[in-house]
Amino acid sequence: MNRDSVDWAGPMPAVTTPFHADLSLDEDGFRANIDELFSAGATGIVAAGCTGEFWSLTLKERERLAQLTVDACKGRGPAIVGTGAIRESEVIEQIDAAKSAGADAVLVMSAYFVHLSDSEIIEHFAAIDAKANLPIVLYNIPRNAGNAITPAIADKLADLDHVVAIKESSGQWDNFHQTLNRVRDRIRVFCGPSSTIGVAAALAGADGHIDCFPNVWHDCMQLWHKTKAGQMQDAWALQATGQAMTELFTSEGRTLYPATKAAMDFLHRPGGGMPRPPLRPLSGAALKGLQAGMESLVGQDKKVA
Repeated sequence: MNRDSVDWAGPMPAVTTPFHADLSLDEDGFRANIDELFSAGATGIVAAGCTGEFWSLTLKERERLAQLTVDACKGRGPAIVGTGAIRESEVIEQIDAAKSAGADAVLVMSAYFVHLSDSEIIEHFAAIDAKANLPIVLYNIPRNAGNAITPAIADKLADLDHVVAIKESSGQWDNFHQTLNRVRDRIRVFCGPSSTIGVAAALAGADGHIDCFPNVWHDCMQLWHKTKAGQMQDAWALQATGQAMTELFTSEGRTLYPATKAAMDFLHRPGGGMPRPPLRPLSGAALKGLQAGMESLVGQDKKVA
């Protein structure tokens, strides 16, 4: 397999996993969020990634989420399911479950917590690739995983049999651009933090965006569509909003995933609700600051459609 084995492009949001007050899966909210995202311009969906709080899900819940994602995406775009785990056997178990559900691909990140050498990272992915039965989207998010897929490592992983794409979420432009230049001829490259560098990534030749911000701000997907249409004044204005929103979600005691869900609730979007521990819902000054910032950036009644 390689980049030509799939035809994916454009904005494919990384969706939240909503939970009820008792922390059970909110299946209706999950489906409703995906419906709204496709209506607003999504070209595919990535579930059970970092935004989807994969670390809080049991394997049975991940199997259920894979099925929900496949059902919600049918006929509208690829369903890509996260498989985050440390042990290779657990990643393979999740890939098999995603295959049984009918998923189009899996998102595979580096093993986390344990510090790995470059050769160990490569061997980890090679072992998974050898037993995979679906296309693989590599996932570079070193701030969470700890083990970076550097441009040099990506260059080697791009030749694995099942690898067709990479989600480059380092947040560092040089790392993204070097990765793009080294692997774009063999695998597709998706920009993770499109809210901050999405326009530049599209102009540089990225195949699309995979970001959490469309859950809150549907116009985040227009970063891609406006840029590809050559409507650059609109695209750069949207980029400025995205950069301000990123700062809002990650400052003054706020972290990305609880802030995302709190903003979704504030804008009455499906798919928000409670984060699972050890994350906690925003409250007090952090919540009030987020709401005031969102009101300033997009307006409570704009719905950012």
